[in-house]
Amino acid sequence: MKQKIQFTLLSLAILSLFHFNTGMVQASTPLESSHHHPNKTNIVFTGLENYFLTGLTVQTLQRQIEILKFEVQLLQSLLLNMQARQEVGASSYIAVRLSDNSVLAQKKPNQPLPVASVTKLMTALISQENGLYEQKITLTAQMLKPLGWSPSLYPGLKVSAENLLKASLIQSSNDAAEALTYLLGKQEFVEKMNQKAKDLGMANTVFYDSSGLSADNVSTSADLAKLVTYIYKSYPEILEITKNNDFWLPDRNGNQLKFQNVNNFYPLSAFVGGKTGYLLKAKQTFAGVFLVKEEPFAIVLLQSDNRQADVFALMRKLRNL
Repeated sequence: MKQKIQFTLLSLAILSLFHFNTGMVQASTPLESSHHHPNKTNIVFTGLENYFLTGLTVQTLQRQIEILKFEVQLLQSLLLNMQARQEVGASSYIAVRLSDNSVLAQKKPNQPLPVASVTKLMTALISQENGLYEQKITLTAQMLKPLGWSPSLYPGLKVSAENLLKASLIQSSNDAAEALTYLLGKQEFVEKMNQKAKDLGMANTVFYDSSGLSADNVSTSADLAKLVTYIYKSYPEILEITKNNDFWLPDRNGNQLKFQNVNNFYPLSAFVGGKTGYLLKAKQTFAGVFLVKEEPFAIVLLQSDNRQADVFALMRKLRNL
């Protein structure tokens, strides 16, 4: 695993220096992303064709270094927590082997707790099952009210549900998740979320919004494992989106803005996909799928102080069984 992370660091450095896009790189700033990346920087970079014209100047290299900082900080954090060797500290967790649905590790799996932005997995599922993927919607100020903002999502923009879905899953954009509900109507959309939870046997789950900003969105680690399992088997493309760190949309001026992936584990080859969350009351949350000894496991954490360390601790438990 350590070798793969070191290789990823080198790859990121090379890709950063020879990026083909032109325009401004500017991470959008939803509430959750500020927890992961407190220092947002706007960076202009020139594109590969300009390197041939002007050469690699000091200024150009400085700009590329700023782009790399996001990735390097995350990789350093992953490596540090991988080496922590601590016990799982989350208030509730579960690990389920998906081949036979056997529970191999758990703690208070039926305790209802706030889920934060893990909510967006259900939002994505409702969008998929109701055929919203190809639809488009013109954004309004009302749709973009939720705390957390994305500069490339603005009133008057006609945008596809596909791009809203990507923004909500990759950078956890709350305005994107909110806008999706207007394709069905806010109340009907949330009703469908709760009905789907019932259909999946998620008896201790209730949703009040599509973003997870409401601390009243509660579930259990056992319930969320059912949701993740269903998505893995029926809509794996949702999990695939959560690993994407190359999603861009233009702002009002045509500058390409990057949506920084806040799903901590996306650089890891063992990460099949999943969603992170954070609220003060929820602490750090996570629901997703990892490969452990080449077998897929649903792993869910609620009320964690350090989800990276907790996930790695759970994976060590599973490898040693």
